[in-house]
Amino acid sequence: VYIALSEFARRKFIEGGLPPEHIWVKPNFLGSDPGIGNGEGGYALFAGRLAEEKGVRVLAQAWRRLSGLPLIVAGKGPLESLEWPADVMLLGHQSREQVLSLMRHARVLVFPSIWYECSPMTIIEAFACGLPVIGSNLGSVPEYVRHRDTGLLCQPGDVEDLAQQVRWAWEHADELQAMRIAARREYEQKYTAERNYKMLTDIYAMALGTIPIDQPAYEPVV
Repeated sequence: VYIALSEFARRKFIEGGLPPEHIWVKPNFLGSDPGIGNGEGGYALFAGRLAEEKGVRVLAQAWRRLSGLPLIVAGKGPLESLEWPADVMLLGHQSREQVLSLMRHARVLVFPSIWYECSPMTIIEAFACGLPVIGSNLGSVPEYVRHRDTGLLCQPGDVEDLAQQVRWAWEHADELQAMRIAARREYEQKYTAERNYKMLTDIYAMALGTIPIDQPAYEPVV
C-alpha cells in the first residue's frame, strides 16, 4: 500500500506507473487545535517562504492594485528585497505560534503558489483557525479550497485575478463570514489528529489484510 498526501499526488503516482488500487490518500494534519479566531485584525496574511515559486512576486504586483487593503507578510527568503506597496507590512521570520496568532486575527490567508503543492500545512492551519484561503487553482490546492465555500480560487500567476478575488473578499463580509465557518468545519472533519489516526490505522489494517484492499478504508479527501 502506498500513501499519497492528496488526490493530486495520487494521480501523479498513477501517471508514473504505480497501481491505482494500492494508493490511498491520507493528508497532513494538526497535532493540536490552535483555536478559532474572528478576523478582527482586518488584514490579509501571507505566511511562507518569500520565493518565486510561492507566488510572492505575483502577490506584490497584485497588491499594487489594492490600494488601502492591509497585507501582512510573514516569512523570509530570496525575495525579501522585493519592492512592496505601502499597504504591506513585512514581519520577517515568525515562529509557528506567532503565525497561528496572525491567522486567528487575519481576514483571509493569501496562498498564491505557482508550483505544485501537495498537502500544504499553511492551508490546514488556516482552516483550523477558521481562516478562509485565497489560493491558486493548481496542484492540490483546489482539493482544500472550494471556491466561495472554504475560500476563493484564482488562476496561478494571474496578477489581476488574484487582485480581483481579494477585492471580492473585502466587499462581501457576510459571505466571508460564512467561509470562516466552512473553513473551520473542513478542519474538524478532515484534518484533526483523531481523524488522521483513524485513516492511518485503517490503511495499516488494509495492508495487513484485515480490511479488503478493494474496499475504501475511509472516505477520500476530495
